[in-house]
Amino acid sequence: MDRFRIGLLLLLMCCATGYAQDLGQFEKREYRKGSSVLPYRILFPQNYDSQKKYPLVVMLHGAGERGSDNEKQLIHGAKLFLSTEARMAYPAIVIFPQCPEDSYWSAVSVDRSKQPYGLDFSYESPITEPLRLVVDLIRYLQRTEQVDRQRIYVTGLSMGGMGTFELAYRFPKLVAAALPICGGGDVLKYDARVKKIPFWVFHGDADAVVGVEESRAMVERLRSIGVSVKYTEYPGVNHNSWDNAFAEPDFLKWVFEKRR
Repeated sequence: MDRFRIGLLLLLMCCATGYAQDLGQFEKREYRKGSSVLPYRILFPQNYDSQKKYPLVVMLHGAGERGSDNEKQLIHGAKLFLSTEARMAYPAIVIFPQCPEDSYWSAVSVDRSKQPYGLDFSYESPITEPLRLVVDLIRYLQRTEQVDRQRIYVTGLSMGGMGTFELAYRFPKLVAAALPICGGGDVLKYDARVKKIPFWVFHGDADAVVGVEESRAMVERLRSIGVSVKYTEYPGVNHNSWDNAFAEPDFLKWVFEKRR
């Protein structure tokens, strides 16, 4: 049995036995700054110890999970962090912020008349309000919770993969590792500021929404500037490559071994 099938089987076993079903373990919270509100869910380590420091994982959802219900953003990825195995081996603080319906994590113009979508990234544009609030939330948690500042990890899928690339670019000193899934970024703007951030990039080569060329171009750019990058491309997989990525046996191990 190959490594992907083993990882997927373990993930399904966790779900089937109930280990990963209680999404209510992610507390509902809101981060407020002025008139702006960012709903988010937060998972604390079991037996949270105020005398210890813990890694912080930031998970950015896709466009389909936007809204204000503070629930939809847990559809993809939350169960991975709730499994008994993950919580025992990798105690961490995990947050799932939610982007408003009318906004986006990344500064990108999207042409939905094409398939895959036409994407025009512009990091010269101001940071979007939701991504700014995510960064402010990270800094707030650094002050108020037991966050290990050397171990802050960012991942996301589709729109969230785009946000992952952009957050790492705009705030490279904040990020210990980045894992963009079926995303993309401003290839021309990416430069040596991200050189110390290890990346693991995922994409399906049959993606009809966000073309695989988006990740291929970013990976090529990362390698050209000397970044440590791992790239996993799934043959025949469409837009839902996050299912494959979260089933990677080394996904969590790779993440949590990284530090700034």
